[in-house]
Amino acid sequence: MQQHCLLFFLNLDNTKTRHMSDQQFQPFVPDNANVKEFTVKAIVMGGIFGIIFGAATVYLALKAGLTVSASIPIAVIAITLGRKFLGTTILENNIIQTTGSAGESIAAGVVFTLPGFLFLTEPSSANFFNYMTILTLAIFGGILGTLMMIPLRRSLIVKEHGVLPYPEGTACGSVLKAGEKGGDFAKTAFQGLGFAFVYAFLQKIFHLIAETPAFMTKQAQKFYPSAKISGEITPEYMGVGYIIGPKISGVLVAGGVLAWFVFIPLLASLVPADVIALQLIKLGYLGGLDKQGGPGGWDPVTHTFSDYSTAIYRAYIRQIGAGAVAAGGFITLFKTIPTIISSFRGSIGSLKEGSGSASVARTERDLSVKIVGIGSLVLILLMTVLPQVPGDSILSKLVLGILVVVFGAFFVTVSSRIVGLIGSSNNPISGMTIATLMGTCLIFIAVGWTGKVYEPMALVVGGMICIAAANAGATSQDLKTGYIVGATPKYQQIALFIGAIVSSIAIGATVKILDTPSQELLAQGIQHAIGTDKYPAPQGTLMATLVKGILSFNLDWQFVLVGAAIAITMELCGIKALSFAVGTYLPLSTTLPIFIGGAIRGIVDGKKKKSGAVVNEEEEDLGKGNLFATGLVAGGAVAGVIVAFLSANDTITNLLKKVNLEHGLVDSLGENGYYLLGVGFFAIMGTVLYRIAMKKQEA
Repeated sequence: MQQHCLLFFLNLDNTKTRHMSDQQFQPFVPDNANVKEFTVKAIVMGGIFGIIFGAATVYLALKAGLTVSASIPIAVIAITLGRKFLGTTILENNIIQTTGSAGESIAAGVVFTLPGFLFLTEPSSANFFNYMTILTLAIFGGILGTLMMIPLRRSLIVKEHGVLPYPEGTACGSVLKAGEKGGDFAKTAFQGLGFAFVYAFLQKIFHLIAETPAFMTKQAQKFYPSAKISGEITPEYMGVGYIIGPKISGVLVAGGVLAWFVFIPLLASLVPADVIALQLIKLGYLGGLDKQGGPGGWDPVTHTFSDYSTAIYRAYIRQIGAGAVAAGGFITLFKTIPTIISSFRGSIGSLKEGSGSASVARTERDLSVKIVGIGSLVLILLMTVLPQVPGDSILSKLVLGILVVVFGAFFVTVSSRIVGLIGSSNNPISGMTIATLMGTCLIFIAVGWTGKVYEPMALVVGGMICIAAANAGATSQDLKTGYIVGATPKYQQIALFIGAIVSSIAIGATVKILDTPSQELLAQGIQHAIGTDKYPAPQGTLMATLVKGILSFNLDWQFVLVGAAIAITMELCGIKALSFAVGTYLPLSTTLPIFIGGAIRGIVDGKKKKSGAVVNEEEEDLGKGNLFATGLVAGGAVAGVIVAFLSANDTITNLLKKVNLEHGLVDSLGENGYYLLGVGFFAIMGTVLYRIAMKKQEA
């Protein structure tokens, strides 16, 4: 969750003077207007988009640890399809994007936490990483996030309209209103989607384009051993980089540069191969010194690795990166504590003030507050009795349910107000999740629940709060959009519940399909694709590391503390520690292409500024560059999911091997020549993005 809305936070004192009461505000669709809104076609279309963007977000988050907001692209597509085929109104389009956006936020919460089941101390914990458990926790977390927002809508969205800008919700409202007037912005998004589809299929089906070009110095090199530069040159990474911009992408790649051009060559020079192998054995990546394979390709005969950089990365760098991410999350949380406290107090105070004044106007019809209480009790009851929820007794599962509702009520309130100030892009979800995990683990320790058997239970609480807080942030933005265009809140809230359930069905299936190991992984004794270099799942690994460290003390604290020190150093240097830490944890092959996309954005912005063109943030969100980049992200991610689904079938896999051009190209061009061909295609995509971004939007 990223972008560029921090200016809202910096201007907070000024915005307080711009308070606009709900009586002064007039929505785009008047309260007394009779416009089609909550219709079957709107719900069905929203559900379809929730499935598509939920699956795409799972893919992107597993690979890069990043997500991109789905509301605006869904709104753009809905407007286009509605105008040409469906005849939808602006309120129906709002229901479509509201229903569909739930998929992105829930998918992010699921992927950032639940893969942690695979990395806990007890191997049997991986059994909880099954479809039904993922589905159950995703639905419960998504419903909790929306449920707790029902009583907060009037206090946060209505009463503080003009105080809390909710930048993504406001931008989406502008998109919907612009859709009523026409324009070419939808065409640009579809162009990006189509380009990404063609590129991705040339890359993933025919392998005309190398997926991950890599160039590495040899271990035997005296001056700079095992330094490796690589890039997963995909459309989604370039699109993500352009959207988040040069500053964040630059900090991300800086963490990768430190890991792959400083730490890895240094450790390759100092640490013997046997010591690296023993560390991989300790972590479970290698079966023994006499076993061949594992990360880096261990050779038990020569006691060497074919790829020292990968071996060192798995043995040491990931733990250092995990420590850095944990510290970065804590720093983010500590920096927002004043905002969290004031947000919670302000929200509760506003709720008390408005509790006695119920409006019957269409634009003020919320679901009953009674639903919140009943829903919370039902949620606790279901968590107590359902076998999909970890726990060794009815009492322990009851405690889990109570902790989820208590932490959920607090952090949903906090999340909603924070995204109102600084946008969903800067919402410290990871910090809130870390705080939840720590609080849960400390409660467990206080009652004597220590050891590996309680690790999955702690992860459940953290996972559900992560999902709830992420969905609450997205829900808040959707309700803001609805307030601007004149939607009926009750219908939006129902749509969000439907979207949470429908998208969770697809999210769970996508996670499990992507987790299916390839034949190469199975040959190495690896049963899960998630956690490998293909789908590193950085946040999930971090959450598992924290739980293990607190409850079982089974952690290489020296590496974790080194990472924490790096994060603190970056923060003292005025650099966002969390972004740098994520870059340290992720492979350079992920962060480098993201940085290239960000660099293109920097060049575009620089040239526009030099030419004297001044655009506000809202206009930039709807600019050709952002829309084309959004299409690249959506198209690339969806294509990746499709290929992953196809590859899960052995028959289709064998057919795909027959159209694979990689071996022929390598034979004719050489490996480096094949890699350079891929880099050339990536450069062409970057050029297209740059040229489209420099064009002016048509009215």
